[in-house]
Parts: sequence; C-alpha cells; structure tokens
Amino acid sequence: MNHFSVVIRIWSVSLVACAAIVTFSFLRMDVPTALYFWNAAGLPSPLNLAFGSSVILSAESAVILFTVLARLLRGHISVFGETVAIACLVSMCAYVVNDHVLKVFFGVPNPADVLHGAAHGFNFWMGSDRSSFPSGHMVLAAAFAGVFMRLYKASIRLFSALLLIAAGLLLVGDWHFLSDIITGGFLGTSAGILAGEGWAAHSGR
Repeated sequence: MNHFSVVIRIWSVSLVACAAIVTFSFLRMDVPTALYFWNAAGLPSPLNLAFGSSVILSAESAVILFTVLARLLRGHISVFGETVAIACLVSMCAYVVNDHVLKVFFGVPNPADVLHGAAHGFNFWMGSDRSSFPSGHMVLAAAFAGVFMRLYKASIRLFSALLLIAAGLLLVGDWHFLSDIITGGFLGTSAGILAGEGWAAHSGR
C-alpha cells in the first residue's frame, strides 16, 4: 500500500469519526454547553479585539507581502519562510471558502442568536458570514497549523496544543458551538495537510 493510499484511509476514518462526534454534539451538547458558558460575557470583548478575523487576516497578509518582498530583494527565501507564506495563503483561502460558502450553505445561527430565541438547526442556503457552522476562526487557525504539521512533523504536538487552547477560548467565550469548533478544526487541518502534501511533492521535501 503506497503512502497516498494510507493517508486517504486515515483521513476517511477520521472523517467518519468526526461526523459522528459532530452529530452527537449538535444534537446533545451544543446548546447546553453554550448556556453553561453564557455567564462569561466579559470574555469575548477583549478576544474580539485581539483575535478578530480581520486582525489575523491582516497579519497573514503582511507576512505574505513581507515574504514576497524578501524574495524579490534577496533572490530567495528560506524553506521555513516558504512554509510560513504557504500556511498563511492556505489559511486565508480556507477561511474565505468557509465563511462565504459553507456558512451560507448550512445557515446555522450563532450562539448569541440561539440563546436569544433562534432555533439551533440548519437553514440551508439561508446563512451568512455571521452564521456559526463551521467555525471560521477554527478553520483559519487549523489550516495554518495543518501545513506545519505536514511539513514539520516535530510541530504536531505544539500546534495540537495551540488548537486545543483556541478551541477552548471559542467555546468559553460563546463565539461558537462545540460542533462548529470540531468541524472547523477538521476542515482546516485537512486543507492545511493537503496543501502541505502538495507542496512537499512539488518541492521534493
């Protein structure tokens, strides 16, 4: 069995497991968990300022611009620099697809709307970038992490820990339901690993 077949088999098993966990969470855990953390109302405000998607996207854009300028001025960039630039590009692309395609398609209201009376369910093709499922923040972070996880195996533990922290903050701050976070993490990581796999094949790494 070749390497690609093994990767596909592992990803397929992970997809099934993720779908089962997300389904259980959506039906049984999302709303009770959001209600539990609703009293932590002061947490989202500073997090919105420091870790809003516009801030992260601006930082990633700046990194990409700096990398391009460095390449033009120096004639080359380091392998690590290439990885950072690719991770930023994949992260931004995954975020755009998630917020403007997947969220619109699934149309799940965000926790604040649900806790103020909206039904927690799917409203297909009736969503917007304010919808909740999947989590854009988690897609953004996980896609970046996935590239490094594929190209730098030693970083897997570090990025896994960082993603767990990010997931905890999103949950405690009532930014997203648990199912949003799990789905966003899976989709983002998948996109990042796929991009890393493609870059590794292209560059011979």
